Amino acid sequence: MQKIYMACDHAAFEGKEVLKKYLSNNFEVIDLGTDNPDRCDYPDYAAKLAEAVQAEPRLGILLCGSGIGISMAANRYQGIRAALCRTPNEAELSRQHNDANVLCLGARINSDEELAAIADAWFKASFEEGRHTGRIAKFNELGEKA
Repeated sequence: MQKIYMACDHAAFEGKEVLKKYLSNNFEVIDLGTDNPDRCDYPDYAAKLAEAVQAEPRLGILLCGSGIGISMAANRYQGIRAALCRTPNEAELSRQHNDANVLCLGARINSDEELAAIADAWFKASFEEGRHTGRIAKFNELGEKA
């Protein structure tokens, strides 16, 4: 069974738990926290997941209230291509064209059912390579300049 990482802040704790249960039918979910709905800071959990992906490359899912903050924090890490997706179509394109390795979701924006549909689309899609390969190489070079 494929292993994936998952983490969230307090605002997305309940959404993460529902999505984790849903995904556990097809994936071994490595839950990096948070473990309760007590207030916490999303950059801490973005860091945990990004560092895990850097150390042992796997796909990951990050959630916060809007998905915005946690995606911005994750994208500060070299080698992380975190995509905030609100629809299944965006999720599919983020994998096909951008080789996203982290899916970011807004638990206060999308319903539990929508989160599951977005995740399904993301995991079913794969990088198309071709014309996108050179763009990803350029993207990776930007990280080396930072």
